[in-house]
Amino acid sequence: MTVAAEIRTGLSTMPRILDVNIQSKYFGDKQVLSPLQVAIAPGEIVSLVGASGCGKSTFLRIVAGLELDYAGSITLDGQPHTGRSTSVGFIFQEPRLFPWLTVAQNVAFAVPQASVASTALVTELLDEVGLSGYEQALPKQLSGGQAQRVAIARGLFTKPRVLLLDEPFSAVDAFTRMKLQELLTRIASHHGITLLLVTHDIDEAVYLSDRVLVLEANPGTLREVVAVQLARPRQRTDPQLVTARAQVLSALQRAHAL
Repeated sequence: MTVAAEIRTGLSTMPRILDVNIQSKYFGDKQVLSPLQVAIAPGEIVSLVGASGCGKSTFLRIVAGLELDYAGSITLDGQPHTGRSTSVGFIFQEPRLFPWLTVAQNVAFAVPQASVASTALVTELLDEVGLSGYEQALPKQLSGGQAQRVAIARGLFTKPRVLLLDEPFSAVDAFTRMKLQELLTRIASHHGITLLLVTHDIDEAVYLSDRVLVLEANPGTLREVVAVQLARPRQRTDPQLVTARAQVLSALQRAHAL
């Protein structure tokens, strides 16, 4: 699928939870993003891939409301989205846990004071990410994979409609990464949440996503879209994933990303 069809077949007539229309983004005199339009349906999982410096993380920060100095517009559920919102969660490359807070306090950090409801939600989320019983642990007592599970629970605490992830599993080993990918797809399905993530891992992109958006650089813009129309749960050896991986790799090569 080419840039002319950046919304996969049928999506243009389906409900959209997120519409991103970026005309340009500059850092000083350097243009890092040129016209780039993306529409995402409720419950979709979409990945952004491309060479370093093509603007993937900047794109994500604009959607998160962390970058406001750009030309364009974003709508969330049909309403203008112009800044930070509890409807949009963000999980960074590193867990970014506060070392002096317990696991439970890190998860519930968005709420200044604990309540019965928030305490119950923390317990529920930690159980969901496989960390039941770790409520009073400190971050230094966790492995890298456990810390990122806490970050996922924290990202879900405000019950966002859209969850953004910036290379969330790049700092863990391959086995832990696969386990976290499987956890993420289960959570997305259970909560009916929409995911938009940046990754440099082609296998991760095709395994997780309904669509993979391939960006080219200087300035960053959408080059191609690869649809991965495969039901979940997925098998990593499925021939359709192998085919999708080859399509993404070819698109990256055409975008001079490799």
